Amino acid sequence: MFWLYPMSVLAEYLLKTMATAPVSRNSSRFYSAFQRYISLTTSSQRHIHPLPQTRARPLQPPSRSPPQSTTIKRRRATTASASAQATHQEPDTPVFYNLFPQTLPTGPPPHGPFVIDPKALRKEFLQLQARAHPDRHTGHNKSRAEGTSALINEAYKTLQNPLLRAQYLLSLRGIDVAEDERLKVEDPELLMEVLDVRERIEAAQEEGDLEDLKRVNEGRIGESERVLEGCFAREDIEGAKGEAVRLRYWVNIKESLDGWERGKPVVIVH
Repeated sequence: MFWLYPMSVLAEYLLKTMATAPVSRNSSRFYSAFQRYISLTTSSQRHIHPLPQTRARPLQPPSRSPPQSTTIKRRRATTASASAQATHQEPDTPVFYNLFPQTLPTGPPPHGPFVIDPKALRKEFLQLQARAHPDRHTGHNKSRAEGTSALINEAYKTLQNPLLRAQYLLSLRGIDVAEDERLKVEDPELLMEVLDVRERIEAAQEEGDLEDLKRVNEGRIGESERVLEGCFAREDIEGAKGEAVRLRYWVNIKESLDGWERGKPVVIVH
């Protein structure tokens, strides 16, 4: 690595080496030539800038990284913790429930009930709309009243329907069962029951033929409400999510029964 040293240092080293080495004709000739080169070099030595002196850095001990198994365990623990927080996260502010303090004084589950008295809810809804109706306000207040009236309508529509109510409560916890197509019931017996009801609706000749189906289906919806009541009361979010998917079938059948027309095909959305 001689090219890393100044030329003057190399010259001095070679002069000392050759001065002590055995002299031969070739070495003597080289020695004379090299001396002439040195005389020229030393005359301009003031233009040579020696390499800057650098301090040697002390050796740093190698950083100790945790064993791979420890790192994997930490990652798994972090992932599990994040998953648990997502499952048991605090719900957002239940705006819809806050609009009906008379009917829902204790708010949403788990502090309040999941099942709601539809008559009491409608009575308070009409009272709220009477006060917030845009025709009773002018100017800037009229625009605010229009927004308030629309919010009250949406809240009432959501809370009076058990399926929309369950979906709303789950959405407060970051779970969307209304748009997630992956959430489907894998129960073969349930699916066969749904298909059987669809065929009976399509085979009906008059609306009177649907009375028994309506009564049985109302019982299914009521049972789902009771299941959801228990799930939300004990904060069983996974159970509530599964039952909300089941309830989606019964509500869809109810809509098909209410909108029945002879010869009209029945489409069960799930």
